[in-house]
Amino acid sequence: MTAILDAATPQGELAAVFAEVDAALAEREAALARGEALSLDDTVASTIELMQKLVTAYVAAAGQKAPPGIDADFLEAFKVLVKGDPTWNAIRDNCRELVYYRNCINMGRRDALPKVPEKMAVRTARHVYLYIKTRCVREGRLADQPTALR
Repeated sequence: MTAILDAATPQGELAAVFAEVDAALAEREAALARGEALSLDDTVASTIELMQKLVTAYVAAAGQKAPPGIDADFLEAFKVLVKGDPTWNAIRDNCRELVYYRNCINMGRRDALPKVPEKMAVRTARHVYLYIKTRCVREGRLADQPTALR
């Protein structure tokens, strides 16, 4: 994976970030479709990292706010996006769900997770991806191209 983008990110790299995230999610979706077991820890950490990458890339490409720092927590990065534009709250709970999974894992409370948390984490991340991508297409930041959704 490439590094999380910062304020110097050109808008042209936005499409590359979306392609990278799409491919990573598609890989996990394909593994799940084949019935493969995914590591819960790796899946949750990866989906959070991918979503943070999208949020940061969007903020950098929009150029209206300072992108969150590389070491920013995912929810802090999301707050940068939401501040001044409450329409982003449409995916707030999805982002919080991924963080909840991470917190349950860190606290040793896997029993508090849904029945198939790996699958739920991937599906939740895909939902966030599609929301941000649709927004970018509507704003003219990305061309409308099909995703690798399976």
